[in-house]
Amino acid sequence: MRAAGAKNIYIGNIVINRDSPFEVLAEKYDAWFDQEGSLIFDIEVRAFQEILPSLPEPWVEIGVGSGRFAKALGIETGIEPSRNLGRMAEARGIRVKAARGEESVFPRASFGTAFLIVTLCFLGDPAAVLSRTADILQPAGKMVLGLIVEESPWARFYLKKKEQGHPFYSIARFFACEEVLGLLDQTGFEHEMTISTLFQSPDQVERMELPQEGFSPQAGFTIMVAGKRI
Repeated sequence: MRAAGAKNIYIGNIVINRDSPFEVLAEKYDAWFDQEGSLIFDIEVRAFQEILPSLPEPWVEIGVGSGRFAKALGIETGIEPSRNLGRMAEARGIRVKAARGEESVFPRASFGTAFLIVTLCFLGDPAAVLSRTADILQPAGKMVLGLIVEESPWARFYLKKKEQGHPFYSIARFFACEEVLGLLDQTGFEHEMTISTLFQSPDQVERMELPQEGFSPQAGFTIMVAGKRI
């Protein structure tokens, strides 16, 4: 229930900010994948497909959004604080828990792999989310991060949008590659692999790309795979 004028939605003991742009503008967010983001999304999915066969199951996506990546990659379960985005993910066949990433909604050692895809930059406490994710992973579990790193020309492109008051990127913080590696180490993970893709300019994505192994500051999208430290 929600009191008139209140800023939060309560689903059981889960608190969701109803003024979040991901709540208010859920349809606009989701429509991007069918419009200017269509080819960008395809390029990013192609990069993930390089690593999927090596990832232990079952899989979960933290910050599953409207379920676009989960559906494309075969991820069956997700966590999502936005009620409206969560409903879209459910309509795409994803089992969604209405929660934030730092909350305990799954038993320990429930999953083989956890994905955070363009989620880290929107977290208030990324270390808390990564630590909680480590708890729900099995001993040989993997963490997969999909990132726009601070060094990337794409980060600079989106930071300009942030300065202009873009509803989503106005709340984003982009991390440098070394910062991400430090967060992984701090929260119980060991970095194993990095894949880079999206080398075209942010406003000139015109062709499909194949990913490259290793980190490149010129890439618009970076995937990091880390193993849970035993």
